[in-house]
Parts: sequence; structure tokens; C-alpha cells
Amino acid sequence: MYGGDEVSAIVIDLGSHTCKAGYAGEDAPKAVFPSVVGSIDQMEVDDPDNAENNSASASDSKNVVKSFESEKSKGKRKLYVGSQSLGFRRDHMEVLSPIKDGVVADWDIIDSIWDHAFRECLLINPEEHPMLVAEPSSNTQQQRERTSELMFEKYKVPALFLAKNAVLTAFASGRATALVVDSGGGSTTVAPVHDGYVLQKAVSSSPIGGEFLTECLLKSLESKGLMIKPRYSFKRKEIRPGEFQTVDVDFPNTTESNKLYSQRVLASDIKECVCRAPDTPYDEVAYSNIPMTPYELPDGQTIEIGADRFKIPDVLFNPPLAQTIPGMEYFADTAASLRGLPQMVVESINKCDVDIRRELFSSILLSGGTASMQQLKERLEKDLLECMDRWKYTSISWFIPANVVLKSEFRLENCNPNLFFLSSQSRNVSRMIFWKTIYNTKNTK
Repeated sequence: MYGGDEVSAIVIDLGSHTCKAGYAGEDAPKAVFPSVVGSIDQMEVDDPDNAENNSASASDSKNVVKSFESEKSKGKRKLYVGSQSLGFRRDHMEVLSPIKDGVVADWDIIDSIWDHAFRECLLINPEEHPMLVAEPSSNTQQQRERTSELMFEKYKVPALFLAKNAVLTAFASGRATALVVDSGGGSTTVAPVHDGYVLQKAVSSSPIGGEFLTECLLKSLESKGLMIKPRYSFKRKEIRPGEFQTVDVDFPNTTESNKLYSQRVLASDIKECVCRAPDTPYDEVAYSNIPMTPYELPDGQTIEIGADRFKIPDVLFNPPLAQTIPGMEYFADTAASLRGLPQMVVESINKCDVDIRRELFSSILLSGGTASMQQLKERLEKDLLECMDRWKYTSISWFIPANVVLKSEFRLENCNPNLFFLSSQSRNVSRMIFWKTIYNTKNTK
């Protein structure tokens, strides 16, 4: 996979929430953008000359040309890829995700995302670079074959390697054996890795991820009468120095998926700023008098969030708690069969051989953006120590590998900086892997 000093390998990690791409061995991914796309039926696409009419403000019209550069024609629809294209409101544009329940459901969208990463973000010819593609631990043989087919037959890459996310996370921390707890946007997966291989029989997964928590927060706010307005739905103008007036703007041709996506972007930022995992299991009475935390929305409205900032993260540890949130009653049937994060960890380790359980318990790796939530590590460690009395273990070694979303409260100086790949665009730290780390790990075995 090493192409020499002149030709670098390309690393691509397509997650359920974000796509990361860049050069192997560099400190940061060159491209970090959403893994969802905008889709418009070509019969409904407006003339680009009239694109300014679809914008929420006249100032956005400067970005029209750039946003149209990211559009890809696939059959009878036009796909818009990238943060800039998705941030520009268009009539009749649906926001679609190519991944459903951890499995690729639309390969045309995947093709457009890869093409956007190669041609417009990295500005490379894929025929000249070896590729390392990260894949989920539960990826099927058909999915791997389809990935290889696209890479070799369309992009004509000279070399391709498909690597499990859990294995790359373990290698990034310098370990060949570890228990990887990957809590991302679409799901949470616990995968044991032994000598560089994922033990498939012990992989445990849950549909509760960052996007589910965002939906819970959005429903909870709506039940309290706090409506989040998408950025395109209003204009702010200064009526006097320091005083602004908000004017609502109506766009009747905006699709429901586009509106929901814009609301979730704001709700996700609220979640990242104010939510934190409670030290103990959430109790409605105990947290009823918790101090309120203010948050200012883009329209100038200031909302206050109280117990919800502890209740929402606790859904990771107690899934049935989600059905108590107004608007989430549909989750009641599913919640009964789901386990909390500590139970998933213990269950996964119990399915492994007795000889490696001690090493897995002492090498738990947290990865994924949701795993970086405030106090989540401490809460998980506390719950696991309570479950592990019979194992006679005294401590757990924790590693925060390379795909954590850093908050201002997170102290980087306490960790090995070589394990991180910082992104100045969105504070994301991708799961990009140092090639030198991989080769050094293999050479020392």
C-alpha cells in the first residue's frame, strides 16, 4: 500500500454522519463533510440563473456557483454533495443518506461522495494513489465486493485495502488486542479485536447513536414549545445599533427532509454544547431542580435547558428512558430489547474466550463522536467497575483514539497527541490512521 515518498496512499472513512478523506501519514484529513446528500428530480431543478430566488438571503448568492460545482447527475436526479451545497436551500431538494442500519442502501450516492472527495476536496486522480477504505465491523461480503468493484473498475485505483474500523482504532492506540466501543452518528458498536482481527461472534451493536440522541432532544424541546427555526426560514436586520429584528421567510417548496436536516444541525450543536452524561442513573425527581443552561439560537432567541441535558445522554445507558420523552413513544417496542452501553460491553467480553477477557477489560477504547460527550467516559468506567467485582479487576485503561469530537473541556495535553488528527473546519477528529503506526505495530509482533 506504500507508494513511496512521491505518491501517498489515500484514506477514506465513510461514516453514518461524516465522511473523512485525506493522505495517509498527515496530521488531519483534507476533507470532512456530511455523508448525506441533497437530491432533486431533474424535472424539478430550477434554472441556475434563478438560484438566488431560492436563497434565504441575498448574501448567499455569492456561493451559488460554487455550490453548483458539487452537483452530480445520476440518472434522473441531481445530487448535491458537501457542506456548502447542503447548507444552500433549494426547492424540492430531499436530503438522503446512503446508509440504512449500517448497510449501504444507495451506491449512486456513495459514488457521488467518493467522487466529491477525490475530484473537489483532495483534487487528485485516484488512478495514481493506493486506497485504504475503512469499513464497519459488520460489513457483508456483498458490500465489500461492491466497494472493490467501484474502486477498481470506475476509479481504477492501483491498490486497495479494506480495513475494519475497530482494527484501525486499535492500531491507532498502539494495541493489537482491545475492546473498541464505537459510538457514532447512526449506531453504537462494541467490537473485540484480538491480534488485529475482529471477533465477529462477539460484536454487539445498538441503533442508539448521536443522531438518535439529537432526535430525542429535538422532540423534547418541541414538547416544551421551543421551536428551532432553520437558518433559511428567517432574516435578521439591524434596526438600530446592537438591536436586531427577526423576519420570518416562507419557502413553501422546501421538503420536509430538508427542513428536518437543518433543524437537526442546530439541535446537534445544542447537544454538543450543553449535554453531559449524569454521574448516576437519571432520576426525574433528583434532576427536577437542576440549574438551567442558556443557549442562543441563530434567530436571537435564547432557550434554557434543564434536566434534558442529563436525560438525553442517559439514553445510551438506559434505552427505555427514551420512550418517556414526548414524541418518542414509537420507540417503546424497540427499547425493550436493547441493552445499555455497560451491558453491551460486558456481554461482548463474555462471548470471547476466557483467556483474553482480562486483556479486553484492561484495554477499552472509546471512539466515535458520541463517545466524546462530557462525563461519558467516567460514567461508563463507574458502571463497569460495579459490574466487574466478580472479575477481581482493579482498574480499566482508557484510550481516546483518533475519531473523537473535541470539546473545549477536553484536555489534549493529557493524551498522546500522535493519536489525534485535528480538523479546523468542524472540530472533528477523524478516524484517520497513521500508516507508520500500522507498520510499526506489525513489525513489533
